[in-house]
Amino acid sequence: MAEILGILVSSDKHLDYVNKLTNAAHEKGKDVLIFFTGKGVLLTQSPEFTQLAGKAKMSLCDVSFRALGLEGEVPGLGPKDFATQENHVAMIEKSDGYVVF
Repeated sequence: MAEILGILVSSDKHLDYVNKLTNAAHEKGKDVLIFFTGKGVLLTQSPEFTQLAGKAKMSLCDVSFRALGLEGEVPGLGPKDFATQENHVAMIEKSDGYVVF
């Protein structure tokens, strides 16, 4: 069973670091779980966000997404991935390691 890396993104900065860490973990055969919350959901609007698709299981805080005036689809996320903080808690419980941006 692969090790699981959890990444919490609550800042609208450092998408390049999130991408690099995700790529490195993915290349080493790790499973990556990412939860976007707060201003971190703004990163979904960046063209570089699409680089995460297929390399990580992602979800985001629907409340933060709507509160910041965002709407519509996000590459790499389905309707069930627009979630509550319960997904964040589940990610922590599943992860062998946890990083916060």
